[in-house]
Order: sequence, then C-alpha cells, then structure tokens
Amino acid sequence: MTQAPAAAARAVIAGPAGALEALVEDLCVEGADFAVICHPHPQFGGTMDNKVVTTLARAMHACGIPSLRFNFRGVGASEGVFDQGIGEADDALAVVDWGKYRWPGRRPLLAGFSFGAYVAMRAAQALEPRRVILVAPPVGRFDFAALPAPLCPWLVVQGDADEVVDTAAVMSWARAATPAPRLRVLPGVGHFFHGHLLELQDAVIDEIRSA
Repeated sequence: MTQAPAAAARAVIAGPAGALEALVEDLCVEGADFAVICHPHPQFGGTMDNKVVTTLARAMHACGIPSLRFNFRGVGASEGVFDQGIGEADDALAVVDWGKYRWPGRRPLLAGFSFGAYVAMRAAQALEPRRVILVAPPVGRFDFAALPAPLCPWLVVQGDADEVVDTAAVMSWARAATPAPRLRVLPGVGHFFHGHLLELQDAVIDEIRSA
C-alpha cells in the first residue's frame, strides 16, 4: 500500500566541516531501510529542495522508505565550503551515520541527482548500501571511472535528451561496469526532468519494488 507523504522535520547533523542542515521524512515503518538523497551541484543552485531530489524522496515514501535530504557544506544553513565532491561525500557519510543512529539495524540506500550522483557513488565506496540510485550522473565531468561499481543492486536513470550530461558517455560507462546497473534511458527527457518527474518517480519505484 502506498504510504502518505510524511511531514518533513528539520534536523541539524554534525558533519566533518560543521553543522549540516537536513530534512527528515520518517514513515515510522518497521524494518524499512532508509534513504540518503544527495542534491545537484551547489555552485549552480543545487540544494536539498531541488525538484528531482524531492521526487526521489516521494518515490522512497511510496515504497515505505524514510528519507534524509540534506544541504552539502556551504549550502543553505550548512557550514563549510565547497570541496569538489570529496568533502561532500564525507558529508553524506555523516548523514548516513546519523540515520543509522535514528533507525538502528537498518541499511542505507544512497541516491543522488547529477553532482549528487557522483557524491553518492563516492560515499558508496565506504559503505555496504542496500541499493544505489544515480540520476543523470555527470560522467565525463567527474571521474566516475575511478570509482568501482557498488556490489549491491544499483540503478542509473538517464534522459536521452540531456543537455548537460553526455547520454552516450553515461550509457557506455554503465554498460561497462561490473556488476552492471539496471539502466533506464527515458526518451525525450532533459537533464532537469522538466515535465517528466512522474516518469522518474515511477522508474525508481519500479527498481525498488523489483527486489
């Protein structure tokens, strides 16, 4: 049964570069994992309120999974300064640790959009996540080739009309990965998923429910 959206509660999480501003959406579902969702590039206006990020949170809720959205260092009320994805991955790990304390015994699901997909992929190297979901990963702009594929199930969602990320490069990288992700290429969809958020939400729900 689809869960009703939870009211978001604000939280302050201790991060490696200072306090991190976060939103917790808890469905109070016994035994569910929890999701940590990473936002797009902060130097181009990316925040935890980005519409793709909030769409990912809605997809989690539809599957009964509580979520944590947060602002990277230097964004909104989060302390610190931009660190090229390296420090931001450490921020994500701090948020995962907070989630493990809040929901003992549960495993994290990592998700991210654009720059946030790179951050989620970096953070996955230090964890054993239940699942990884990458939306429009900026292959070619950041060094994804240096990051081993996660050993858990993982999904890549990419629009074939992306005006920011090279779709062919994303597809080539995903198909060469071992283990390979499930790759969903959405026709006619640009980088920001304008007019196609429901398609993205459905793709993520299908992936989670396929387990």
